[in-house]
Amino acid sequence: MPNPCDRPILVLLVSLVGFWAAAWLGARVRAWRGSSEEKSGEDLSLILGGTLTLLGLIIGFTFSMAVGRYDQRKNYEEQEANAIGTEYLRADLLPAADGAKVRGLLRSYLDQRILYYVTRDPQQLRQVDKKTARLQDEMWSAVATPALAQPTCVAALAVSGMNDVLNTQGYTQAAWWNRIPVGAWALMIGIAIFSNLLVGYSAQKRSALFLLILPVALSITLFLIADIDSPRFGAINVRPQNLESTAESLGPR
Repeated sequence: MPNPCDRPILVLLVSLVGFWAAAWLGARVRAWRGSSEEKSGEDLSLILGGTLTLLGLIIGFTFSMAVGRYDQRKNYEEQEANAIGTEYLRADLLPAADGAKVRGLLRSYLDQRILYYVTRDPQQLRQVDKKTARLQDEMWSAVATPALAQPTCVAALAVSGMNDVLNTQGYTQAAWWNRIPVGAWALMIGIAIFSNLLVGYSAQKRSALFLLILPVALSITLFLIADIDSPRFGAINVRPQNLESTAESLGPR
């Protein structure tokens, strides 16, 4: 099931409409009830201030979660590139024929890893995952077979390097699955809707422009959080710069 937060523009539009509707509803309720007493107005201002403060804390906490996950994805992309580059060099420790085979498989594997980062088509992504799994099996067999035939410390280095290549791909996949929990989104959106209701109810000016200020600010904030949290869609995502640099450093096929 696709994650709605993978569409930051949709989050922006839906949240803007929802928050503005909440503010407008609060203003209408205030109009129906008529003027409140001064004491009630003071209590309402106190509640509104506390709610907005809580909303700010929740947004800051969620934004920090999104940035942390983005940094984690960047770090694992760098680790993948380093692991592949190191294993490409360690392939020289294997017999000539086996080393050439490992280097060829690593080049193909590197191409698939770059595609994994840049593709957005679900069907193409499934093909990339299948090819990646097949190449991983072939790469492991390519280093394990000569290592078992001649179990030396030098061959163990090549096996250890290939193990790092496979592990970093798993770490990357786990990092891309690690998203902001649904509960955090629900709490943030719920408090935001309640805050807009209170703002609309307490507003002395009931113009559409005035009631739109807070919804616009909150919608842009949620858009930014969703954009950072989405690993594949949106404007802010991890580019395979290190993997591409590694591919260039390996030279032409």
